[in-house]
Amino acid sequence: MLTLSVIIPAYNEEDGIEQVITRVLSTREALQQIGVALEFLIVDDGSRDKTAARVANYPEVRLIRHIKNRGYGAAIKTGFRHASGEYLAFLDADGTYPPESLPDLCRAAIDQKGDMVVGSRMSGAKSQMPLTRRIGNLAYAQLLSLIGNMRVRDTTSGMRVIRRASLKSLYPLPDGLEFTPAMSTRALHENLRVIEVPVPYAERVGRSKLSVVRDGLRFTNAIVWTALTYNPVRILGLLSLLLMAIAGTVGVYVVGLRLGGVTELNAWQLFIVFGAVLATVAGVSLFSLGAMFNYLVALFHKKPTRQGLLGKPVFAQPLERHFGWLGIVAILAGALVGVAAFVLSLQGWAIERLWFYLLAAALVSIIGIQLFVSWIVMRVLEELSRREASVQHDLVESEPWNVSAVGIAESEVQAPSA
Repeated sequence: MLTLSVIIPAYNEEDGIEQVITRVLSTREALQQIGVALEFLIVDDGSRDKTAARVANYPEVRLIRHIKNRGYGAAIKTGFRHASGEYLAFLDADGTYPPESLPDLCRAAIDQKGDMVVGSRMSGAKSQMPLTRRIGNLAYAQLLSLIGNMRVRDTTSGMRVIRRASLKSLYPLPDGLEFTPAMSTRALHENLRVIEVPVPYAERVGRSKLSVVRDGLRFTNAIVWTALTYNPVRILGLLSLLLMAIAGTVGVYVVGLRLGGVTELNAWQLFIVFGAVLATVAGVSLFSLGAMFNYLVALFHKKPTRQGLLGKPVFAQPLERHFGWLGIVAILAGALVGVAAFVLSLQGWAIERLWFYLLAAALVSIIGIQLFVSWIVMRVLEELSRREASVQHDLVESEPWNVSAVGIAESEVQAPSA
């Protein structure tokens, strides 16, 4: 029989902890019907009230105590270390998540061979979630869906069932409340099978410890920085596209002015052009930096990154492979425009007519240099990524006739002369 280890992190939850314990223990029969035994652990995270004393009244529950408060994620990880089940579950101690849904989550993990099953509060089940938190959770889900190129409905759910064998792929995880969004981000980028099961969500017992602004920023930070360690070009590339779109819009505006007969720009228009130049350089730099980071990430993980900017593998027809010739073309184009502007100046053209061409020549040349240098760096990183495979091939995978020939040659050298 399989074992499900249920972990509840508790910090000053004396008002509602006994009710949650009773509800978790009531699931034993339903779990047994699907061939699963229950192991129940509560990690008291340095509570200053009677939480631990209330838990101690239940011999079926294993109590683990932190002397000092170490954080929500730290308490769950302590429970994981002490648990023995093939499947690990956790939920909050405040009564917001329904323990009665544990058999459903566990059944989904077993039947669908899920690595992680998330009790989703955003999938249509009855919910008493406050409006501000609902909006925040929708925003986190949209952010992770955009970054990970996969539909996610609930990134911060505090009720999950995890296959123990998948735990290594999810670590390291933070100690704070951002534990759950970081876990969701890692699961997605580690290509784990994640299943979302709708669960109802109730109003908590006692006062909430969640700060909408402070913890919201921590959640966003956890999602973005965790994703950057797997697929930097996805995030930096999206920022690059935004900047390039802004620059392109300004470019169309300036061309429209010129076609309309406007040859001089006012202070506001000059400021817009200056911003567009910065956006263009920043956009190209961010994309090339993201592409280089992806090669570094691939070196670290010893495998290609999960996906590129548009959701495809980075090494399958990557755009950055064209940086070399694109950079050379841009440098030559910038030089050509610059020389043309210089020739026109010798013919008497005023600087008021030439400044835009000179600016364009400098911008295109800088972009070309950036692309070409990035291409060189990525080629070096690619060669380094192939080094281990090349060494393995040269040392181990030699042809049999070559091995035999080398052996004969060595024996001839070592044999004594007649």
